[in-house]
Amino acid sequence: MSGIKKLAGQTLWYGVPTIVARFMGYLMNMALPFLFAQPAVTADITQVYAMIPFLNILFTYGMETAYFKFSQDKDKHQLFNTISIALFTTSLVFVALLYFNKESIARWANLEAHPEYILYMIGILLFDTLSTLPFAKLRQENRPRRYAFVRLIGILLNVSIVFLFLGFLPGYVSNHPESPLRLIQQLDIGIGWYLIGNLLGSILTFLLLVKELRGFEWNFDKDLFKEVMQYSYPLIIVGLGGMVNDVLSRLIYQHVVDLPEAEAKHELGIFANVYRLAVLITIFIQAFRMAAEPYFFNQSKEEGAQKGYARVMKFFVLACCFMFLLIGLNLDFLKWIITLKSAAWGEGIYIVPLLAMGNIFLGIYYNLSIWYKLTGKNLYGAYITLIGAVITILLNILLIPVLHYLGAAIATFACYLVMMILSYYWGQKYYPVPYAKKKLISYLVLVSLIVGLHRLILMAYSPLWFSLLTGLLLLAGFVYFVSKVEEKEWKKVRRQT
Repeated sequence: MSGIKKLAGQTLWYGVPTIVARFMGYLMNMALPFLFAQPAVTADITQVYAMIPFLNILFTYGMETAYFKFSQDKDKHQLFNTISIALFTTSLVFVALLYFNKESIARWANLEAHPEYILYMIGILLFDTLSTLPFAKLRQENRPRRYAFVRLIGILLNVSIVFLFLGFLPGYVSNHPESPLRLIQQLDIGIGWYLIGNLLGSILTFLLLVKELRGFEWNFDKDLFKEVMQYSYPLIIVGLGGMVNDVLSRLIYQHVVDLPEAEAKHELGIFANVYRLAVLITIFIQAFRMAAEPYFFNQSKEEGAQKGYARVMKFFVLACCFMFLLIGLNLDFLKWIITLKSAAWGEGIYIVPLLAMGNIFLGIYYNLSIWYKLTGKNLYGAYITLIGAVITILLNILLIPVLHYLGAAIATFACYLVMMILSYYWGQKYYPVPYAKKKLISYLVLVSLIVGLHRLILMAYSPLWFSLLTGLLLLAGFVYFVSKVEEKEWKKVRRQT
């Protein structure tokens, strides 16, 4: 099987749990308008889930990528032992720091009413970090099925808890007031069950990964760890900068928007919900990264590796374009679903295409970023993400007070566009890859025009059935066009099976 098809297959396997996780999470978020009348109720967990990615970068500090890098030429057993010990030790330190500062964190995040959310967050971070290296080991060993199985079990437990205690229990207790289950309902945990479900799912996931720790020895190689840290410390900056660009708008929204607290929470709840509608793009990017990172390292020593990377980029961009159209051409249908109970949840849906295209730029940047990981020039990755972070911070502060969540969407779009361009420019200088630049840009422009044309058509006539029909026709037209343009490429892939 060709490298491209192998990568596609592994992306699918890594994508299965990712798709299920996002889809289930999306279902849980879709349920929010039916469980809670106002978007403001969701603002608190939005804050928590905006903090977790930042803290996760500190907890893992680039060890996952370092494991892929050094497993190529170091003793894998010793490498696994050394990094595992480091992650375990630093996790305990970080947990202690967060625990003893939980009140301050709750005040800063406007979570004084729910300080227990901070404790749930700490637990999620701890067990997710302990699972990091076992998951990396599965990926490095090309065991995507085992990876998918463990991920799915944890996800199913998480989702089951949420729907049991928020979807089933309230109605059951209302109809059976004498049931002992009323004691659980009286705890009034509410939306906190989302975090509890996440925590229990993380614990179960770690327990299922204990098998991957067999053979672990408490044997720490200081010299190896110094070498690993020298490689990975710029990745901490890359990761933190990436998280600034990804979640800062939601993290600071209430602090910079010029609105009373209740209205700010309302808008934050809407923005967070609308942001999730770009879910197909982010699902694919995450799944692709799971498969691509070890693939790129493993292929780096092969002859013609750069041409292979260029082909991967083309298929990646085409897949993203297809999903962009799925989202952009079905906005009316998505809006109809989320507003079945309350029209408030559909506010701001017009920013979804902007967010989706911004996330495509991010995915292309991840694809391009292999140049500095392979050449050891990780500081360039840090420079790029720091520049992106500056753009994100400035534009969010300047635009959110004026344009509200449109301003946040513009900041996301601009940040990822600049990061993509910078990574391409420096990458071609230090590790040239023959990307089909003009063709890829043409595809991105074309799908943007198609979505714009669809919105113009709907300005004249906009029933839902007509929106779906015209969207389907435009999508089919794009697929036909690409099949003709890339006909030789498809034949080449089939021959390599």
